[in-house]
Amino acid sequence: MSLTDLASVLWRARELLEMLLFKLEEEQLLLAANRSRWLSHATREVEVVLDQIRQTEVIRAAYSQEVAAELGLSPDASLGELADAAPDPWSDLLHQHRKAFLLLTSEIRALADVNRDLLTAGQRAARETMLAFAETVETYGPQGQTVTGGARRPSLVDEAI
Repeated sequence: MSLTDLASVLWRARELLEMLLFKLEEEQLLLAANRSRWLSHATREVEVVLDQIRQTEVIRAAYSQEVAAELGLSPDASLGELADAAPDPWSDLLHQHRKAFLLLTSEIRALADVNRDLLTAGQRAARETMLAFAETVETYGPQGQTVTGGARRPSLVDEAI
């Protein structure tokens, strides 16, 4: 029965989502510690896990369509619909997978948002530092466009850094 195959691929998908969560947390730790040296490695690892998730998703979709056909549902039935129509103990297992996926995707989304904010803040700080040393100042004009120019104020630089 393809419910067994579907359950197996759902376990694999959960493992991959947990791995993605871990890799995003690693990336966040590097960002928070300003360890940009290793950031490219962490980002590459995230991309590898995302690629594995994409491959697993294709397999999951195929098994889901088979199970939907067996249960008399439309081929694009959701996991919740499959769980509702599946016999016990499969119904409970599919509902557990669904809850786990919702929780994991929520955690991943939140962590990715924090990482994006950290990257943006780091990029902004680096840009402002470069502009300060280039003796130009960037501000915003009345319509929100970036404007270069303006008077440069004297600044102190701590050479011990």
